[in-house]
Amino acid sequence: MSNELAMMDMGLPDYLKGLTVDDATKALMGGGTGGIKRISIRGSVWRMMVNGKEVAKNEERAMNVVIVAAADKKGRKFYAKQWSEGDEPTAPDCWSADGEFPDAKAANPQAKRCMDCSMNEKGSGQGTSRACRYSQQIAVVLANDLKGDVYALTLPAQSVFGEGSPGKWPLQTYGRVIGSKGIPVTAVVTEMRFDTDSSTPKLTFKGVKYLTAEEHQIAIDQGKTEAAIKAITMTVAEIDRAQQPKQISAPVESTDVVVEAAPVAEPVKRTTKKEEAAAPKADLSKILEEWDD
Repeated sequence: MSNELAMMDMGLPDYLKGLTVDDATKALMGGGTGGIKRISIRGSVWRMMVNGKEVAKNEERAMNVVIVAAADKKGRKFYAKQWSEGDEPTAPDCWSADGEFPDAKAANPQAKRCMDCSMNEKGSGQGTSRACRYSQQIAVVLANDLKGDVYALTLPAQSVFGEGSPGKWPLQTYGRVIGSKGIPVTAVVTEMRFDTDSSTPKLTFKGVKYLTAEEHQIAIDQGKTEAAIKAITMTVAEIDRAQQPKQISAPVESTDVVVEAAPVAEPVKRTTKKEEAAAPKADLSKILEEWDD
């Protein structure tokens, strides 16, 4: 056994027992996007994802976290192909980080501005929904592991907007309730809970307890880390290293003026006098009888 392995088999010094793996170690471990992990809520189950692979899941209905960072604006994303179970994850065909303009890296931007996009109109998706959907990105740490990993979490529109009710707020309303009391969300343990009345994954939020001054400082520091910044600025596809969709060439409108030719009449065969003389004469009396009928 090597000296290194022998050392690791020994008891840890006390000061190391409370520490977690730092960024330098994660880089050496090949952590991909700076050791970023994310939480997926697919199937109304908490799933820990690393590089697009599910490494753990928690089937509890609720999870306690501290929100350490959040994107300033609501994003949008559009998939040309409807996702089916078993499909390989791909990046959206078009997406926007600010909800105003398509991202420069989008493979198939649908319009120059989101407000003018036909995919943003009601009915462009299933039923009366929009094909291009809003989302909100946040960065969280587990309430029982404040110094641990920062997780990226992308919330669908129904988890962000709406009225909700006390103790079951959508994210935006929850933020207003907390903010109206002059309390930073980074100083509160937040319960995220699946709404069991929803047919699709939907979360509600409520405050559970206040952090101590020391814990709040940890949350503040976590929100400034590279992992937290990437969690709220990178798309799910970038974090998961998902493949890009194929580029679809837009139809090119011709600038040439097309003049339609006038229809050409079929040539009329003219009869000669000889042919006219040879043609059988119509019976005038028969024509008059048919007219009288």
